[in-house]
Amino acid sequence: MKKIFSLLCFLTIISCKTESQKTHEIGYVETSVGEIYFWLYDETPLHKASFIELAKQHYWDLLSFNRVIENFVVQGGCIDTPEGFSNSPHLIEPEFNPQIKHIYGAVGMGRDNNPEKLSAGCQFYIVHDVLGIARLDQNYTIFGQVFKGLDVIDKIAQFPTDSLDTPLDRVSIKVRTLKLTEKELTALGGSSFLKNTQ
Repeated sequence: MKKIFSLLCFLTIISCKTESQKTHEIGYVETSVGEIYFWLYDETPLHKASFIELAKQHYWDLLSFNRVIENFVVQGGCIDTPEGFSNSPHLIEPEFNPQIKHIYGAVGMGRDNNPEKLSAGCQFYIVHDVLGIARLDQNYTIFGQVFKGLDVIDKIAQFPTDSLDTPLDRVSIKVRTLKLTEKELTALGGSSFLKNTQ
């Protein structure tokens, strides 16, 4: 009986330890004015996978936040071209979710005016409007949500820009993904997303 009890205690300890070491892959952007951390939604698996793949390839390392509109969005990655993204190898089928909206700090992928509303996986934006941008819901795919670094978004949004909304001072970006334990995620302020993963 003692052996069974000991075995049960051991299994319980191992189970708790394993649970505490469970990790979640999140988005991370290092900029010239601070760091941004954001949750990656499981509800948009194609966009999440594309973002993770390009981040691991260091795709965005030589790029920047090249379009900045205060009270709208800060946008980075590949630059819009007159011909759009029709020849891009990074096009993604839309993954609109009525529960995921363009609220302050939402992270989405840009696109051109293609009728299928395919996302350009090489480009992402972060909503800066504190009231949200409802007109973009169900038109552009949101795949993440900032939980730390909104103050950095505010700083970037205030950069002076030219007539094309390009910052006069370059805002460099280094995009990665991080695997964080629930304890680490909580310490950074991202615990509100954990209830959806239980």
